[in-house]
Amino acid sequence: MTTQTSPIQLHYWPTPNGWKITIMLEELGVPYEVKYVNIGKGEQFEPDFLEIAPNNRMPAIVDPEGPGGEPISVFESGAILQYLGRKFGRFYPTDERQRVEVDQWLFWQMGGLGPMAGQAHHFRQYAPEQVPYAIKRYTDECNRLYGVMNRRLAEREFLAGEYSIADMACVGWIRPYQNQGQDLNDFPNLKRWFETLSARPAVEKGWSVGQEFRNNLGDDKEAQKILFGQRAQ
Repeated sequence: MTTQTSPIQLHYWPTPNGWKITIMLEELGVPYEVKYVNIGKGEQFEPDFLEIAPNNRMPAIVDPEGPGGEPISVFESGAILQYLGRKFGRFYPTDERQRVEVDQWLFWQMGGLGPMAGQAHHFRQYAPEQVPYAIKRYTDECNRLYGVMNRRLAEREFLAGEYSIADMACVGWIRPYQNQGQDLNDFPNLKRWFETLSARPAVEKGWSVGQEFRNNLGDDKEAQKILFGQRAQ
């Protein structure tokens, strides 16, 4: 089993995407150092951060003990989960059929659950004016996606067989279900899964990292300008 002597540097802010990586690192039990990237103050646009995360989004990691013993940086939360899973040989199967199962649900989250839930959050909480069509569109799509998970979890404990990075990727996006206009009681299998994961010590610890920095973005107009008014320049 791979061991880690030097801490992995985690560039992070406490959001559902950030939580994916704190949960994984806590599950692995490897040393890591958190470098906070205050996305409400625009720190994601700092040149040093852009060197490792050219999409000016967190999370990102720098592993000083990368392939061949040389440092490597990785951005995009899904890619980070895959990298850590491969490196440490945990929560990401080596069998190709099993790995495909995990990858399907990981990419489902990256391309569906995360973006749609994010849009639901935006139009339900942060938009400067009510846009009923957008609110209904994204609230309904979140509802559909919850239904997909609920059906998937009807006959299995976790999304892809055993507990994996696919579950870690999704659980943080279910945590703020009320902000997405959802009721977990409508999805009993999903609720059972969510409660099971929430009870894991590593998940609880991952959620706690930087909790003191979370604030009500809905009241911070300057932070909203930085987050929601981005263009190429």
